[in-house]
Amino acid sequence: MEIALSIILILVSLVMILLVLLHKGKGGGLSDLFGGGVSSTLGSSSVVERNLDRITIFFGVLWFIVIVVLGWLLSH
Repeated sequence: MEIALSIILILVSLVMILLVLLHKGKGGGLSDLFGGGVSSTLGSSSVVERNLDRITIFFGVLWFIVIVVLGWLLSH
């Protein structure tokens, strides 16, 4: 069971990294350093952006649950 949860944790972590990198930079951070400072008004609050936010939140909650369950299993 721990091995399966560890694999799920690794996969969810990789998906989370990908999802966070897909987000548009809001400015004033490292995103400006790598060209994220160029502002575009073509999709400021589009459906795609909102869906990306929802998917990121879902995987963040899933990541948290897997960590808690894995920690609980390893402690018992």
